[in-house]
Amino acid sequence: MIDLTYTEKKDTRSGFGDALTELGRTNPNVVALCADLIGSLKMDQFIKENPERFFQIGIAEANMMGIAAGLTIGGKIPFAGTFAEFATARVYDQVRQSIAYSNKNVKIAASHAGLTLGEDGATHQTLEDIGLMKMLPGMVVINPCDYNQTKAATIAAAEYDGPVYLRFGRPVVPIFTPADQKFEIGKGILMNEGSDVTIVATGHLVWESLIAAAELEKEGISCEVINIHTIKPLDEEIILNSVKKTGKIVTAEEHNILGGLGESVARVLAQKLPTKQAFVAVEDKFGESGSPFDLMKKYGIDSTAVIQKVKSLL
Repeated sequence: MIDLTYTEKKDTRSGFGDALTELGRTNPNVVALCADLIGSLKMDQFIKENPERFFQIGIAEANMMGIAAGLTIGGKIPFAGTFAEFATARVYDQVRQSIAYSNKNVKIAASHAGLTLGEDGATHQTLEDIGLMKMLPGMVVINPCDYNQTKAATIAAAEYDGPVYLRFGRPVVPIFTPADQKFEIGKGILMNEGSDVTIVATGHLVWESLIAAAELEKEGISCEVINIHTIKPLDEEIILNSVKKTGKIVTAEEHNILGGLGESVARVLAQKLPTKQAFVAVEDKFGESGSPFDLMKKYGIDSTAVIQKVKSLL
């Protein structure tokens, strides 16, 4: 029986903010930068406790990335925070040249990613960011699924030596992973064992996939659900071991179907174990203004869409 219990609902960005506060107390080298979005990034408490370790850059995201890269030269661990759209597309040249190419120890904290940004609309709803960032050599790409996992991922990012893209969201969602979890970069998590089909999900789609698996279980369809919180480096072993058993796979993500988790998985399968695959993702479109969960339904990235894709493979 699939466990759909959760403690409470909270936004993943709060997991980042609380982890940053904790890091401020435990690691004197951690500093924070923001592009005029302190409240949205939940940086308030860190700033209150460490005013001398915070830099308000204003609406100058490219400058923020350059400053963050420079701070690493003195041994600091900068977390540069803004909306995911502005942390990637707006500043791609600076991230590529000053951070990735130079292998600087910068942590890009990207909030309000995907359609679930909601009412702010298409200009702010980045659905291309995972693709942009995973193409940069040496860039780690992390997309956690709930508050607890985001908090653990942020702490793990601080301990990792190298550039990290940390993606999180705006809406309140269930907290269903352990508070005391050990987050391992590049290691997927088996959420539910199954035999008929593998569902590999990331971010907000992990919970949606568990809901789908529970519904499918009632119909006698056994789904193995894997939480891929790290898109790059990808845990190929957990995926391959699962599809050897099930022979079918659905990938689920809040991202464009081009360039995201699904394509990374497809590459692995094409090279090592050709497998029938279906994709739950936004079909190469921009978003629009609306409530987060109405948008997920309209664009086919909710539990209903996962169920439909599973059945299409059976």
